[in-house]
Amino acid sequence: MTFAARISRLPRPFDAERGAETLARVPWAQGDVARLLEGAGGSSPYLNGLIAREGAWLEPALDAPETAFADTLHAVSEAPEAGLAGALRQAKRRLALLIGLADLAGVWPLETVTLMLTRFADCAVQRAVRAGIAHEITRGKLPGAGPQDIPSAAGLVVLAMGKMGAFELNYSSDIDLICLFDEERYARTDYHEARDSLIRATRRMAAMLSDLTGDGYVFRTDLRLRPDPSVTPVCLSMDAAERYYESLGRAWERAAYVKARPCAGDLAAGARFLQNLAPFVWRKHLDFAAIQDAHDMRLRIRDHRGLHGPITLPGHNMKLGRGGIREIEFFTQTRQIIAGGRDPDLRVRGTVEALGILAAKGWVPEQAASVLAQHYAVFREIEHRVQMVNDAQTHDLPKSPDGFERLAALTGQDTTALKADLTTRLQDVHDLIESFFDPDAARAPARDDACTSPLEDSDIPRRWPSYPALRSERAVQIFRRLRPQILTQLSTAARPDEALAAFDGFLSGLPAGVQLFSLFDANPQLIDLLIDIVSVSPDLSRYLSRNAAVFDAVIAGEFFGPWPGRASLEEALLDRLTREDGDYERQLDLARRWVKEWHFRVGVHLLRGLMDAEEAGRAYADLAVAALGALFPVVQADFARKHGPPPGRGAVVLGMGSLGAGRLHARSDLDLIVIYDPLDQAFSDGPRPLAATTYFARLTKALVTAVSAPMAEGKLYDVDMRLRPSGNQGPVATAWRAFQDYQRRQAWTWEHMALTRARVVAGHEALAADVEAFRTDLLSAPRDRSAVLQDVARMRARIASAKRPGNDWDPKVGPGRMQDIELFSQAGALLAPSVPADVAGALGAMQAEGLVTQAASEDLRAAYDLAWRLQIGARLVTEEALEPGAVGAGGCAFLTRLTGVDDMAALADKIDRQAQRAAGIIKAALPPAQE
Repeated sequence: MTFAARISRLPRPFDAERGAETLARVPWAQGDVARLLEGAGGSSPYLNGLIAREGAWLEPALDAPETAFADTLHAVSEAPEAGLAGALRQAKRRLALLIGLADLAGVWPLETVTLMLTRFADCAVQRAVRAGIAHEITRGKLPGAGPQDIPSAAGLVVLAMGKMGAFELNYSSDIDLICLFDEERYARTDYHEARDSLIRATRRMAAMLSDLTGDGYVFRTDLRLRPDPSVTPVCLSMDAAERYYESLGRAWERAAYVKARPCAGDLAAGARFLQNLAPFVWRKHLDFAAIQDAHDMRLRIRDHRGLHGPITLPGHNMKLGRGGIREIEFFTQTRQIIAGGRDPDLRVRGTVEALGILAAKGWVPEQAASVLAQHYAVFREIEHRVQMVNDAQTHDLPKSPDGFERLAALTGQDTTALKADLTTRLQDVHDLIESFFDPDAARAPARDDACTSPLEDSDIPRRWPSYPALRSERAVQIFRRLRPQILTQLSTAARPDEALAAFDGFLSGLPAGVQLFSLFDANPQLIDLLIDIVSVSPDLSRYLSRNAAVFDAVIAGEFFGPWPGRASLEEALLDRLTREDGDYERQLDLARRWVKEWHFRVGVHLLRGLMDAEEAGRAYADLAVAALGALFPVVQADFARKHGPPPGRGAVVLGMGSLGAGRLHARSDLDLIVIYDPLDQAFSDGPRPLAATTYFARLTKALVTAVSAPMAEGKLYDVDMRLRPSGNQGPVATAWRAFQDYQRRQAWTWEHMALTRARVVAGHEALAADVEAFRTDLLSAPRDRSAVLQDVARMRARIASAKRPGNDWDPKVGPGRMQDIELFSQAGALLAPSVPADVAGALGAMQAEGLVTQAASEDLRAAYDLAWRLQIGARLVTEEALEPGAVGAGGCAFLTRLTGVDDMAALADKIDRQAQRAAGIIKAALPPAQE
């Protein structure tokens, strides 16, 4: 049947003169076709331009529109690569004209219109992605792939999301795509090169579709629905995506995958991916928090877009506004997610189709489903006409009377009747949706009258409703119950205003509140812990606000258990990293999350008195060594994929300073030296061989990057490598023979003193044993006592002149403080035959050597111990130099408890007295410094 014979409605020209111009361009048009073109061209500048450009093509196309559509897709499929961009844009113009006219005239119903729009999008994406892959293969940039891999896009699949996934594209829609690749098609050694190539192909595809040229564009392309779009590439492996959704997937992502389907590339691989993802989308057991989160999304859209308030037509957003398209889609998808895990029949993509099945299954009343489906169809047609005016990706109704007149002309309706009909339908949808969700009934007042805390009248609680954690109605409901207890406990703090401000900082940084508030509701004892943390440690508070799920571990009971020790920690982390094998960046992020969780645990144990300062220092050091021990093999494995295994015996990582001594605080950096032994192997054996010197230099830099580079999860530690031979002037990695030669022939006394606190923390076991044996032998050799003491005296004088003492609260720098005592004690370690690494052991060696009396040794130990307790405590409560007025009453109370004094004045006096005593002992034991 011809196009003309199926016309059931006609637009009228808003601009009669423009309509007449349109008719003049198509003298072949007769009857209703002429009136259709006059109305379309006279009301839509965009369609008028398309008629002027494609009028000759349109004449035969209207004789058989379905055939014309199919022929156009075929022409795109057969277009040569060199002219593909132009062919796609020509097809876009022709099909936009044909589909628009068929829509306006009622020749195709809404479902056919959206289907045709989507079929063209599928065809365009398919050709564009194949072109991108072909470009990479032709240039030889995609390892192991040849021309035979182009039809399947070499394992790359494009998932259509949203309306495209449901075959429901609107007239001027953008397309939401997620691009993944099947990593199993590539050898492990080719993984990174293949990924880079597929990323380039994806970008090329997106540019071919969305770039605006003299011929227009094809589709605006949005790739931001992929996992973590701010930090992930535009194309990522299916395995990485699966792991993301399994561990971090959110409620809105579950909803998004209701409509997802493979539309281009390797369709079979895409189908397998969606099958594997089904447990994430369709959960067998209902998750109340997930359902509530999905409900909250609707309210967040309103908040973000400013769409609260009564329905008024001028400027009303037909997609996101009250009673609009998204409301119907959201309502439908939510019910699909609720029941789809138990009933596979509900796992359909189309909105109207899903409403019908939900009604048939009893999940939605039949009358409600029918009404919503009818209104949905009308709203989508209005959306199309709004977009047809200027091919704009808009969903807003006109704001001016002329704009509404133009819209009414495109629909063929009277303006007044159109407004009345839309108002009624929008209000119907709004009332029906609200009767199910009813969020306004749950709104809590800003003040809870049950709370009698004086803090209730502070200005701070009044701003809490504006925080992200309290934007959902469910969060507000739960927090209203918690608020009296929180404010009451805050008011019992030593300085309630400080405690309230600290809690406010935590609450303001919390991205969401439902799950955490629910946890507090069921476990009120956690509120005590929370208030302790936020009142004392800004660091721990910030961590909690971003990682509130750590409270799950608190509830599980293991959080307050005994410290597992370095070996157990390293084994656990290595096991986790091994399970993530193949995605290096994901391994690094996992390591960061894991270490930070344990770091938080140490801080809480210290804060709560479950660890003393000495135990916490060892625990922080255990954690750092475990992290290095587990990460170094991962870094080596990733490096080896390109350059082969380490030559010879590989390398070891030597921990220096506080790490070597096994005592760190919350902000310690790591002093490291890398020593390697290539034996007689001059080059590595891999795809890209490197000379041994270059290999280990780059491997060392890769390790430093893995530990210290800021990523999505932050960084693990800062790394300092200045203690290596020749300092910053020497190579970053030191050959084993060169290290031995340097230490025997060139090293300064202070470098040997530094080695007294060294230990191997990661790397090849046999090489580690050799390094430790050499270190022990080197340092236990007899030395000239007077020369060592003179060197120490000179170093002490140089440090005093180079480093100004900190303020009175600095436990580290200054005469008689930690650095001074450590330097002095290392002289004892160097002179002792047993080479003790810790300060207490070194001071004992000094006493045994007759350099200090027992009483002096005890005084030095006491001064050092007090300074350390202040150091580890201060680094937990502030990142700045310690100032009692800045850390608040909670911080001061923690520090005085940790150091065993009554108040900060007593602590200041004790630190000063003990430092002066220690400085006097050191000065008396050393000779005058001689230059």
